Amino acid sequence: MYGMKDMKYLSRIPKSARRPAAIIAAVSAAGLIAVSVAVAVGSSGAVPDSGARLAADTARAPAAVPACASADLGVWVAVTQGNGAAGKIVYPLELTNLSKHACTLRGFPGVSAVDRNLRQLGSPARWDHVIPVRTVVLAPGATAHTLLRWSDVTVRTAPGCHPTFSTYELRVYPPNRYKATYAAFALEACSHAGPAYLGVQPIRPGVGTING
Repeated sequence: MYGMKDMKYLSRIPKSARRPAAIIAAVSAAGLIAVSVAVAVGSSGAVPDSGARLAADTARAPAAVPACASADLGVWVAVTQGNGAAGKIVYPLELTNLSKHACTLRGFPGVSAVDRNLRQLGSPARWDHVIPVRTVVLAPGATAHTLLRWSDVTVRTAPGCHPTFSTYELRVYPPNRYKATYAAFALEACSHAGPAYLGVQPIRPGVGTING
C-alpha cells in the first residue's frame, strides 16, 4: 500500500502540469488502491489457457470502449515501491482513470524525463519486452501500471550521458497518443541523448506493488 511518502511527490507538480496533484491525492486517499485491483480487465493481448479462454477475454473488451487519452489519466510514481538490483531500480508507474467513462490501455507508454522547463533529458525510455502486450480496460477510478526501470550505472558510466540532477518530472504519453500528462519524480538523468538509462514495460492491470 502507498502512504503519504508517495503522495508528497505529487505536490511538486507545477500549475502547468496536465493533471492537478490535488485530484490524484484525493483519489488515492479515498482508497483507490483497495478497489482498483479488481476492476482492470485483460483481453485479447493476454496469453490464454485455451482457445475458449481467448474468445471469452476478447468478448470482455468490446471495441466500443475508447482508448484512454492523456486527459483521462492521472499518472504517478509509487516511489516507496522501488526495488533495486544489479545497478538498476524499478518503480511502479501508475495510471489512474480520472474520467467518468471506461477506457482502454494497450501496449507501451512513452516516457521521458524532463526538467522544470519541460526540456527532455536524454533519450526516452526503451521498451522492455519482458511480458506480453495485453489490453487493459479501466473503469472510472481504476488504476493500471507499468514498471519503469532506471539504470543508475548507465547514468554514471555511459559515455556521452553527462549526468544531471535537474529532472523535475516524467512526461508520459498513453499508448498511441500524442498528448502527454506528467508525473512528479526526481532522479539523476542523462542530459544528452544516446544512452538508454530508462526502460518501460507494457501496461498491465491493477496497482503495481513490488514489495508486497
